[in-house]
Amino acid sequence: MKTNLSEVTVRKANQRGSANHGWLQTHHTFSFADYYDPAHMGFRSLRVINDDWVASGQGFPTHPHRDMEIFSYVLEGAIAHKDSMGNSRTLRPGQIQMMSAGRGVTHSEFNPNPKDPLHLLQIWILPRERGLTPSYTEWTPDPSNTEQAKVLVISPDGREGSAIIHQDAEVYRIRLQPGEEVTHDLKAGRGAWLQIADGALTFNGVDLATGDGASTEIPGTLTFKATQTTEALLFDLK
Repeated sequence: MKTNLSEVTVRKANQRGSANHGWLQTHHTFSFADYYDPAHMGFRSLRVINDDWVASGQGFPTHPHRDMEIFSYVLEGAIAHKDSMGNSRTLRPGQIQMMSAGRGVTHSEFNPNPKDPLHLLQIWILPRERGLTPSYTEWTPDPSNTEQAKVLVISPDGREGSAIIHQDAEVYRIRLQPGEEVTHDLKAGRGAWLQIADGALTFNGVDLATGDGASTEIPGTLTFKATQTTEALLFDLK
């Protein structure tokens, strides 16, 4: 069973909220900070998708979080992460850091490169319960899946080497060359969100390009076919 075009809801890149802080240029898929749109408060447990460009040598100083599952997906450059759990890591393109803020954690994120900007997607997902013990995991591609069309990168059980999230949510990295196609089976009672990091594809026949997002809550086979070299994140959410 396939969904049809009318069952895919599109969030165009140029409709997102945006802000320019000098050191940070950002686009908000959902309401965030000073950008508020009651029609776009999130999708199921998915609360934040921020498309961030961070200037060289700049970043987010130490600040607190609680009761949120937060991950960063590096697209260009590098991100230096430090947190109150003792983690100090630098991640590069294709890598994911997954931080469960739980009952409270502080962290900082900086661009350590003295010349080049950092480009990343910063994503928040609501946890299944409040007051969890804070934790941190990562996903790093290996030679067996670097160019694989669909790879599980985040899951509740950490299977296939994925980073662990405290929510009934799975996140897949999609990488396709022009003309390549991949499918995903969406089960009843779940919703899918696709975020295009770079490139262009069709989602069940609907055209999407860099920065666009699209969702469906209709069960069936989802088909993604690239019209350009494409990188995207696919969220399968309870």
